[in-house]
Amino acid sequence: MRKRLHSFLGTGVCIFMLLTLNQPVLSQSISTGTPGLEVGLNFGPMNFLGDVGGNYGKGTTFLKDNNFAFFRLMKGGYIAANVSHFLAFRLNINFGELAGHDSVINAKGGMEEARRVRDLGFKSKLFEGYIAAEIYPTVLLEDDPSDTWHKLRPYGIIGVGMFNFNPQGLYIAPNGERRWVDLKPLRTEGQGMAEYPDRKEYKLTEICIPIGAGVKYFVTEKFHIGAEVLHRVTFTDYIDDVSTNYIDPAHFSNYMTPDQAAIARQMADRQNYFQANTRPGFTRNVGDKRGNPKQSDAYFSFAVKFGWRIGNASSKGLLRQSQCPVW
Repeated sequence: MRKRLHSFLGTGVCIFMLLTLNQPVLSQSISTGTPGLEVGLNFGPMNFLGDVGGNYGKGTTFLKDNNFAFFRLMKGGYIAANVSHFLAFRLNINFGELAGHDSVINAKGGMEEARRVRDLGFKSKLFEGYIAAEIYPTVLLEDDPSDTWHKLRPYGIIGVGMFNFNPQGLYIAPNGERRWVDLKPLRTEGQGMAEYPDRKEYKLTEICIPIGAGVKYFVTEKFHIGAEVLHRVTFTDYIDDVSTNYIDPAHFSNYMTPDQAAIARQMADRQNYFQANTRPGFTRNVGDKRGNPKQSDAYFSFAVKFGWRIGNASSKGLLRQSQCPVW
């Protein structure tokens, strides 16, 4: 798993260096006043969109299902190669956490009620790395794109990357002790069990497609501040360890020690563990819906960015910085 992630990042760095060290690109950058490289920092809230948590109505992986109580801080850094004023390629590394819980759902008696009563929850550390293209359409309307002095530059972004996660659930022991346990080894939905041959064990490192938009404001020719919203499309439904149907809890004992099986049974079915019993006498049946396997998980972030361009500023910008205020 780690080898796969390291291999991806190593390949990304190699591609990035080939782009940045291309002699014609650097020559053009110097001659036009566009720096070849840019480095920066970013931080801000990120949130999970998947089977766990959400809002009223049918669960989705879009903004409607935001649970503000589970926004977590993301932080990271990037390096970008400015191929032209219109296009840049960015290598970004971020660290953060994703979390969610059914108990925070704003229930109104509709389709969301089943999820709220389900009462599942999770948290997961997240590490991601991606390569993306930044496209600046408004430079096509500028007379001198190399002059960035006090300008706003909106942009769109799309790329490809990989992320690593590890969902955990809060286990409540018979003596009342609480501790976080890794969910993947517990096979809560029968992953890897002979009784459920169609349910393979999921991987903790997966591909993501970041898509979003942002804007930069150049305080000087070389320094800018900005804001960016980035949505990640993923190809896994197990960031929260929830995807399909409830299994027969008796099967846990076939693959685990008695203590592990007891933890797995609780993690698999947690109706009304964290809230008042809203459906007295209700019991789960094997095969009942636990998640939605037709819809992969997603997550998004809102980041504040600080960036520095490395290279020569435009001649107009340098002239402004050297001129007398009266002039």
